[in-house]
Amino acid sequence: MIKEEIHKITSSLPDGVRLVAVSKYHPEEAIMEAYEAGQRVFGESHVQELQRKHEALPKDIEWHFIGHLQTNKVKYIAPYVSLIHAVDTPKLLAEISKQGLKFGRRIPCLLQLHVAQEETKFGFTPEEAEAFLQQGEWRQMTGAELQGIMCMATNTDDQEQIAREFEVARQFFLHARDTYFSGERRTESSPFCECSWGMSDDYPIAIQHGATLVRIGSMIFGQRIY
Repeated sequence: MIKEEIHKITSSLPDGVRLVAVSKYHPEEAIMEAYEAGQRVFGESHVQELQRKHEALPKDIEWHFIGHLQTNKVKYIAPYVSLIHAVDTPKLLAEISKQGLKFGRRIPCLLQLHVAQEETKFGFTPEEAEAFLQQGEWRQMTGAELQGIMCMATNTDDQEQIAREFEVARQFFLHARDTYFSGERRTESSPFCECSWGMSDDYPIAIQHGATLVRIGSMIFGQRIY
């Protein structure tokens, strides 16, 4: 079942869009089934759970941290995490940079943009993100590397609203890329190229609005087991 879903999803993705298999709350055995189907990118949102899985599973897995990350937990995943999706405060980016320097890395990160209607979601508003990028202190945070934008749409059945929110994120990404990252696409000097939005229910809409990473869990693994 897991292998079939992986193949079905990946074969439907256009060039330039990668699947992040959201494996949080699912056991190592389920991840290995996806791994055996060729999946290498997995998303986790709890540091302790990620630590356990990183130790137990193949070392060529690309671990993405996709949840709200507390600053005091960054040090545990800094040596190996491939991408931190949800940088939602300047303080968090500063801590990621500090830990990246400690481990001799530039840790790839995405700025989390708050475009949804729910107040409970984290992230910079577009205005806050603009002010943060314009202010420029992030350029000195050399242990972290901003590679793009992440967002979550409102939890709604209104597909037009979801599309509008993803489009806000896409337009902000294009503006930020052209204004603060030389307008270049993926190169050694300007890696700002990732748009992480879209989940099991809305990823086809996300792809229409520029997503390069889609975070899909329940379609692959079923509902959470605990």
